[in-house]
Amino acid sequence: LEMLLLEAELLELKANPHLKARGVIIEGHLSRGKGPVATVLVKNGTLRVGDMLLTGAYYGRIRGMLDYKGDRVTEAPPSKPVEIMGLEGIPQAGDEFFVVKDEKKARTLAALKQDQKRVARMAGQQKRITLEDLYTQAKEGKVKELKIIFKADVQGSIEALGKSLESLSTDQIKLTIIHSTAGNINESDVILAAASNAVIIGFSVKADDRAREIAEKEKVEIKLYNIIYEAIADVRAAMEGMLEPITKEIFLGRATVKQIFRVSKIGVIAGCYIQKGTITRQAKIKLVRDKQVIFEGKISSLKRFKDDVREVAENFECGISLVGHDDIKEGDLIEAYGTETIARRL
Repeated sequence: LEMLLLEAELLELKANPHLKARGVIIEGHLSRGKGPVATVLVKNGTLRVGDMLLTGAYYGRIRGMLDYKGDRVTEAPPSKPVEIMGLEGIPQAGDEFFVVKDEKKARTLAALKQDQKRVARMAGQQKRITLEDLYTQAKEGKVKELKIIFKADVQGSIEALGKSLESLSTDQIKLTIIHSTAGNINESDVILAAASNAVIIGFSVKADDRAREIAEKEKVEIKLYNIIYEAIADVRAAMEGMLEPITKEIFLGRATVKQIFRVSKIGVIAGCYIQKGTITRQAKIKLVRDKQVIFEGKISSLKRFKDDVREVAENFECGISLVGHDDIKEGDLIEAYGTETIARRL
C-alpha cells in the first residue's frame, strides 16, 4: 500500500470530480433480492444515484449504491469503489462504464454492442471446414471434444475456473466452454446444452425447477459444485474417460521349436522347449523367425506327450499347433503374450 501511495504521489495522478463519471467494472453477479449487481471503481468524475450508466452490452439507471461497509451512499467520487444496482444485465469484469446523457442513447449503444456479439457468435457457429482444416485434422488424428456450459455466482469465478478448465485441453481431447455467464442455471441453458450435446457445470449456483425438469427429460447432465478443485477433478476424470484406453502387451512365455511333426488331418505340430515363462492354451502368440514376426494368432492345440494341457511351464517340452498357419521351421521362436487395458490419464 505504501508503494502504491508513493507511485501515485510521484506520478501526480489526478481526476476531476465535476465530470460525468467513468470507471471500470470490478465484479458482477446476480442477487436474488437486488437483481443484477456490479461492483465498480470510479476513475474520473463523480457517480451519482439516478445516473444513466452504460457498460458493454448493458445499461440502466442507478437505483442505489452501497459502499464497502454496505451503507447506502448517494455519490461516489474518483477512486471510490461502490456496489451499484439498476443495470439490466450482469456486466463483464474489466469492462469500462460511462455515464451518458439520456436513456435513448444508452439503449442504442447497448443494442449495437449486443448485435455485434450476436453476429460474432453466429459467425463462429456457421464456420465451414476447409481443405486446410481437413489436412490439419488428418495430421493430428481424430480430436475428441467435451463441450461445457458454465454458470457461476460471480464473473470472477467464471474467469478463474474457466481458465483452469480450458487448460485441461490436450492434443487428444479438447475442452470447449460454449457459454458462460453469472447467475442460476435456467431453462435456456438446458436447451442450449441439449442442442450442443454439452454438460452444464454450476459453481455456487442452483438450477431452477424448470431447468431440472427439462434436463431430466432431455437427459442433460447438470453438475453443481462449491469447491473449485472438485469441479476440476470431475471434469478431468470425465475427459480421461473419453480417451481411448491403452492396450499393453504382457509377456507370458517363449518357446523354441526343436522339431517339426506333420500329422494327417491335423497339420503341423511344433515340438517345442519352453525357454522362459509359461505358454498357456488361451494366450495370443507371435511366431518369430530371424528376429522378424512372421505370424500372429492363437494356439490351436497344446500337448504334453499325448495329453491336451492348459499350460506348460519353463524348462518343459510340449507340442504346439497354430490356428491357420503351418509354416513353422526348426529354430523358430513362439512367444506367448496377454493384453492389459489401461485407462489413459491427462
